[in-house]
Amino acid sequence: MKKVIVIGGGPAGLMAADVLSKSGVSVHLFDAMPSVGRKFLLAGKGGLNLTHSEPSEIFSFRYGARRPEIGALLEDLDATGVREWASTLGVDTFVGSSGRVFPVDMKAAPLLRAWLHRLRHPVGGPASGSEVVFHMRHRWTGWSDSCSGKTGAGNSPCLSFDSPHGPVNVQADAVVLAMGGGSWSRLGSDGAWVTRLQTAGVNIAPLLPSNCGFDVAMKVRTLTPEQAAMVPGTPEPLGVGWSDHFSSRFAGQPFKSVSIRVETAQGAQFQRRGEFVVTATGVEGSLIYAASSLLRDDIITQGAATFHLDLLPDISAERVLAEVRHPRGARSLSSHLKSRLHIDGIKSAILHELLTKEQLNDPEQLAGAIKGLPIVLAAVRPMDEAISTAGGVMFEAMDSNLMLTKLPGVFCAGEMLDWEAPTGGYLLTACLASGQRAGKGALAYLGEK
Repeated sequence: MKKVIVIGGGPAGLMAADVLSKSGVSVHLFDAMPSVGRKFLLAGKGGLNLTHSEPSEIFSFRYGARRPEIGALLEDLDATGVREWASTLGVDTFVGSSGRVFPVDMKAAPLLRAWLHRLRHPVGGPASGSEVVFHMRHRWTGWSDSCSGKTGAGNSPCLSFDSPHGPVNVQADAVVLAMGGGSWSRLGSDGAWVTRLQTAGVNIAPLLPSNCGFDVAMKVRTLTPEQAAMVPGTPEPLGVGWSDHFSSRFAGQPFKSVSIRVETAQGAQFQRRGEFVVTATGVEGSLIYAASSLLRDDIITQGAATFHLDLLPDISAERVLAEVRHPRGARSLSSHLKSRLHIDGIKSAILHELLTKEQLNDPEQLAGAIKGLPIVLAAVRPMDEAISTAGGVMFEAMDSNLMLTKLPGVFCAGEMLDWEAPTGGYLLTACLASGQRAGKGALAYLGEK
């Protein structure tokens, strides 16, 4: 019986193992952690977002520059296919008000348990497929030349692992690598595989944070003229963080019913309504994540990035200006804005945080800030905090079945590939689709071999 090693117990690795085991191949899954699916379970903590119900042409657009490559994978397993796959595990799904698709019970654990049970105990016994053998706490350390005289990653790859019982060398007829990106290393995705593949001649795009938070630049009014002149194109790091007063009062609080607008130095544009959260030093949350790739790339190329915050997207700029100009008599500015425009709390505080006294007292400048307050970002939060990562194994280094051209018999899947997508089910769908393609690719390779 042919033997395939799958390294990585996330959605991509499990899907590859699922495909392989159904075809009677001996499948051994190795993972560095004590149990599989840890990031999958964490992602489902607040409700497992499996995929999205929007039309396929819009769905594939979410993958940006890698739309052609991911779109080809989605031809095998798209959003509808993901729902059908979940159904085979006894998990019914529904479409939420936002178009996102969830399990009826919203939980990740029951789906994972059913999936693992099927992998360990194929329905119908050996006649319907082979049992997947799991090897936990086995960390891949690279290629070896100690398997029956075989060498490294040749036609019969030999791999080395650190295990609880010491070093282990294992030979296989094919390998599927599905080790994730570089975020949430405590859950197993540490990006340590990058150097090993680069050493073997595989082209890797640098790993970068994606769906991530940012640190804001220090208040512009506290910068020296020289520092202010460097925003946003400074070659030197900007100071970061809110004032102590703002951070202590509002860190952890959300901006609700707002919109943001981004226009990058390269001319890319983004505008969307939603919510985001203030952190101790900056911003994060769904609305920020949706624009994170544009903001991140501007920081990399320009030294800083800016988004414009519309505090009242439902009210026209003309009406805002009229209300700000309305005589306020003896009322304070805060009372006036609350009375006329319902601006209070964190929305009022951000204006006082970023505007000078002169700007606050100038109706035109204040109204302009309410409809488009510039928030300067100085730094991307560390990659290990990001929901996902961009970069990884370049598609140009693989064939259409995701086999590495430099390493025949070695396939790659999941977040370790060079793509990124926003949250909303797009990440998980592409991981599952790539795992399925890699599994099918390995079977085709074994057939040809």
